[in-house]
Amino acid sequence: MSPDYLQLLRALYPEIALVLGALVALGLDLTVARRHTLEERRGMSLWIGTLAIVAAMAHVWLGSRGSVFGGVLMLDKLAVATRFGVLGLALLTLGMVRGARVLRHPAEYVAIILFATIGFTLMAAAQQLLVAFLALELASLSLYVLAGFDKTSPASSEAALKYFLFGGVSAAFLLFGFSLIYGVTGSIELGEIAHQLTVQHLTPLLIVGLVMILVAFGFKAAAAPFQLWAPDVYEGAPPASAALIASASKLAGLVLFTRLLWNGLGATSGSAATATGQPGWLPVLAIISGASMLLGNLGALAQTNVRRLLAYSAISHAGALLLGVIAVGAGSEHRMVWPVFFYAATYGLATVGAFGIVGVVDRANPGGCQRLTDLVGLYRRSPLLAGCLAIFILSLAGIPPLAGFFGKFAVFAAALQLGGISGPAGWLTVLAIAMSAVALYYYLLILKQALVVKPAESVQRIAIPPMTALTILVAAALIVVLGVCPSLVLSRL
Repeated sequence: MSPDYLQLLRALYPEIALVLGALVALGLDLTVARRHTLEERRGMSLWIGTLAIVAAMAHVWLGSRGSVFGGVLMLDKLAVATRFGVLGLALLTLGMVRGARVLRHPAEYVAIILFATIGFTLMAAAQQLLVAFLALELASLSLYVLAGFDKTSPASSEAALKYFLFGGVSAAFLLFGFSLIYGVTGSIELGEIAHQLTVQHLTPLLIVGLVMILVAFGFKAAAAPFQLWAPDVYEGAPPASAALIASASKLAGLVLFTRLLWNGLGATSGSAATATGQPGWLPVLAIISGASMLLGNLGALAQTNVRRLLAYSAISHAGALLLGVIAVGAGSEHRMVWPVFFYAATYGLATVGAFGIVGVVDRANPGGCQRLTDLVGLYRRSPLLAGCLAIFILSLAGIPPLAGFFGKFAVFAAALQLGGISGPAGWLTVLAIAMSAVALYYYLLILKQALVVKPAESVQRIAIPPMTALTILVAAALIVVLGVCPSLVLSRL
C-alpha cells in the first residue's frame, strides 16, 4: 500500500498553521514592524501567535481521526484531547506574556513558543520511536531557548545552561534506550514492539534499554532523583517560559510516556509491588513516584522563593502523575489513562495561572517577584490577582470543589483499582494522600503572604493589561468549572 501523503498533510494542518504563524511573526517583525515601538511590536507578534494557535485548535477539533500514514501518527481520542490541551495552555501562556516584563525580541519569543507547541502536538500523536524522539527534542530545544531568553538576567542564562546540560544528557539516554529497544525487537513502531516483546524474555539488553528510557523521562518530567534542574530553571526563566515548561510540556510528555510504556513496552511491565513483584519497569516507576512525592513536598517546606516553591511542587505533582501512569494498567484497553490526562491538564491550568500572576507582580515590583514576601499586600494592590491566585493555589493543593481535587481523586481511585490499599500500588496511594496534607501547609504560606499579611506601608495598585487580565480570568474560570462539573471533560473522553 502506497503512503497517503494527502492524508498526512491533512493530519498536520495544526502544525502547518503554527509554522506559518511563526514565519509571519518573524517576517513582519523584521520588515514592517521595525518602524514601531517595542510595545507595539510585541502586541503584533502576540496577536499573530494567538491567531495561529486558534487556527490550529480549530483544525484539531474538526480534523480527521484514526491512524495516519501507516501508523506513524495516531489521532485517537487521547491524541486529539492532548493536542487541544497543549494548544490551549500555549494560548494562555501567550496571553500572559503581555503582563510580564518587556522582552527585546518579541517575535522570536512568540515563534519559539509556537515551535515548542509543534513538538507538543506531535508528541501527543506519535506512534513510532523516531517520531517521538524528534518531537520531544523539538520541544526541548525550544524550551532551552525560552528559559534563557531574558538576556538581562544572569539567572536566566544560568537556568538555560543547566536545563540544556541536563536535557542533553537525558536525550542521549533516551536515544540509547530507543536504539536498544530497536535492536531487541527490530522495529520502531509501538504496535510491533509490543508484539515482539510478548514472545521474548526480559533479557539484560532489554533491561538496560528500559532503564535508559526511565532515566530519560525522569529528567524530562522533573521526577526524583533527576529533578536537580527544575528549581533553578523555574527561578531563572521568564515567567511565561516557566509556565510553558511546567504545563504543556508536562501534559504532552506524560501522554507520550504512558503510550510508550503501556502500548509499546507493556509486556515488560512486571508488578508495582517493589518487594515481591515481578521484574519490569513498574517497580522502578513506583520507586521514582514515591521518591518524587517525598522529595518534592519536603523540599518545598524549606523554600522562601515562590518560584522554587512552585518547582518543588511540580516535582511532587510529577510523582502523583507517575502513580496515575502505574494505574493505567488497571483498565481494559488502557482507558485508565484519562485520570492522568485530566490531572495533568488541570495542573497545567493552575500552574500557568500562578506563573501569569508572578509575571504581573514581577513587572510591577522594582525588585521583581522572587521571594514569598514579594506577594505581601496583593489583596490591596489587585483584588483580581489575589482572588485568582487563591483559586490556582487551592487547586494545586487539591481543595474541593476545584479541578485539582478531582484530578487527584481520579488518579488515586484508579490506583486503588489495582487491588485496594493492600494492592501493589496501595502504599503509593497512601503516601500520595499523606503528602497532599503536607503540601497544604506550604501552599497556604503563599496565600498567607498574598491575602493575610498586611503591607508595612501604603502600596500602589497593580495595572494589569486587559489581555492578561482576561487570560487569568479564563484560566481561573476553567478550574472552577472543571471542578464543579468534571464530567464536562471526562464524559467525552
